Amino acid sequence: HSHMGVAEKVPHGKVIKTGVMNIRGVESGGPEPGVGCAGRGVITAIDLMENNGAYTPELDFVFFDVLGDVVCGGFAMPIRDGKAQEVYIVASGEMMAVYAANNICKGLLKYAKQSGVRLGGIVCNSRKVDREREFLDEFTAAIGTTMIHFVPRDNVVQKAEFNKKTVVEFDAAENQAKEYGELARKIMENKNFVIPKPLSMDELEKMVVKYGIPD
Repeated sequence: HSHMGVAEKVPHGKVIKTGVMNIRGVESGGPEPGVGCAGRGVITAIDLMENNGAYTPELDFVFFDVLGDVVCGGFAMPIRDGKAQEVYIVASGEMMAVYAANNICKGLLKYAKQSGVRLGGIVCNSRKVDREREFLDEFTAAIGTTMIHFVPRDNVVQKAEFNKKTVVEFDAAENQAKEYGELARKIMENKNFVIPKPLSMDELEKMVVKYGIPD
């Protein structure tokens, strides 16, 4: 219902669930497929949280996790309205992922001056494609940022997901759990915040051709 008034009070317990390690989670869901707009849901969810006083001082971090291939106004709203300070783009060394990352940078550039939002880096969620690290290193350098962490591909992620657990909760001794710990540490210690310089289509295509799979 895109016209729902968001001023109504919704009980905390209905929206906010506290999970493992005292992490509070809110799943905004999406519209019914083929009807409505996911971007609207982002705006509605944030308004709802604010009206319910959900952003309390004891929270260490607040993360908005949004789909990167949707760069409509709804997804730009937390950035535009200064609700987000740091943006981390999760990408792999695949052509479409890098193309989407470049698009997000275009959106960031639009609002960086007015809102103070900055790009904190690119997280490589490895898909094990050829020369992935090199491609992303070159791309991140070109847009003026860094690859903050290279997360290897590991099937324990699917296993944990199937068991409805995070990797750390599922098996903290797994290497992947340590990788996520390392990523968290790097984000917490990060001081490298930039206004990105997105590539033109020509520049991006040249890079893609360079790292593309040769015949």
